[in-house]
Amino acid sequence: QVPVLQTNNGPGVVGLTTIAMHLVKEAKQPHLLGRTGEQKTVVQQWLEYRVTQVDLCAKEDTKAILKDLNQYLEDKVYLAGDDFTLADILMYNGIHPIMAELTVQEKEKYGNVSRWFNHIQQYPGVRQHLSALVFLKNRLYSGMH
Repeated sequence: QVPVLQTNNGPGVVGLTTIAMHLVKEAKQPHLLGRTGEQKTVVQQWLEYRVTQVDLCAKEDTKAILKDLNQYLEDKVYLAGDDFTLADILMYNGIHPIMAELTVQEKEKYGNVSRWFNHIQQYPGVRQHLSALVFLKNRLYSGMH
């Protein structure tokens, strides 16, 4: 089902990313779409990834998405580099159901995703109706014996 936003002046705005971008512009928060040309492109790529990969993902493919995301976030705080953007908000919302089903051990396996996810869920207004997920701050065991 494709979301539609009815506006007061004209036809409805159709599609998740289009609606989100429209709301960012209406709220006069253009930095959420990226500050530089390169960052804007990266934000757009992640918005497309959310709609084409995450939203259409079969349950058996969720681990592949988490693996790719975990590798990508290895040296990043946010999806589009050094700034919190719309990409972080929509990806957080998109993978929340996946993260909610992970065991503690699986969350540790995808440590970079867990770090990013926990960081994003702390931002005011991002979580909305979604439950806060718990992540371990310290490892309970060491990999060395």
